[in-house]
Amino acid sequence: MKKKRRGKSKKAGFGNVTNSGQLVLQFVWDPVRTLTQSAFFPVIFAITTYVGFCLPFVALDALCPWVPALRRYKIHPDFSPSARQLLPCLRQTLYQHAAFVFPTTLLYWLRSPAALPEDAPGLLELVGHVVLCLLLFDAEFFAWHLLHHRVPWLYRTFHKLHHQHSPSFALATQYMSVWELFSLSFFDMVNLMLLQCHPLTALVFHVVNIWLSVEDHSGYDFPWSTHRLVPFGWYGGVVHHDRHHSQFTCNFSPYFTHWDRLLGTLR
Repeated sequence: MKKKRRGKSKKAGFGNVTNSGQLVLQFVWDPVRTLTQSAFFPVIFAITTYVGFCLPFVALDALCPWVPALRRYKIHPDFSPSARQLLPCLRQTLYQHAAFVFPTTLLYWLRSPAALPEDAPGLLELVGHVVLCLLLFDAEFFAWHLLHHRVPWLYRTFHKLHHQHSPSFALATQYMSVWELFSLSFFDMVNLMLLQCHPLTALVFHVVNIWLSVEDHSGYDFPWSTHRLVPFGWYGGVVHHDRHHSQFTCNFSPYFTHWDRLLGTLR
């Protein structure tokens, strides 16, 4: 009898943990579900998240000449982007989202408005799907990126714009051609559909993906930067990607290092 009670209590305890995680996500999902029913939400969400992540680094770049202590965290201590570099990047991002991303998402929404689920996803499901989406995106972008560097016409026509700024900075993250913007968005969408991710999982993945890409281009190597938190050198991060912008012939993966290791392009 004692053994039975202990077994039941363990199962109940595990169930309580699961239920508490579900309740937290449900508390988040209920208001978010209302917002996501608007056709304007995807573009507003994408722009505000991206600019919101970029602004702290823009502020740090502005402070750097006046606060020498910040320079020890910069990969290129003597470089700070000027207004002539920052404003075209911001203008390009806003223009592309207004002229291309918004009409595309609006047409998709009008054609098939999403029937959003009432229940939030499980916590383990959300975390697992976000990690899988990052790994899939990393593989797809590696192949796309390597191809656009190895084929001169593709590089000149589509990818060269993104390499106009070296050293890189946060607002240069989405300074890219329309083809590149839609290619990367396509990878995101296909992965989320293949895994049948919950809409809340999709939003969390987009937030994580945007943050990691902005951090990769920020030019700052802090003690708490993502590549310092992930063990065994599995994650390249800002140092890894900055070297790609400096040398062009290495480090084609956006985040992780395993594909560059396997193909001998890791530096």
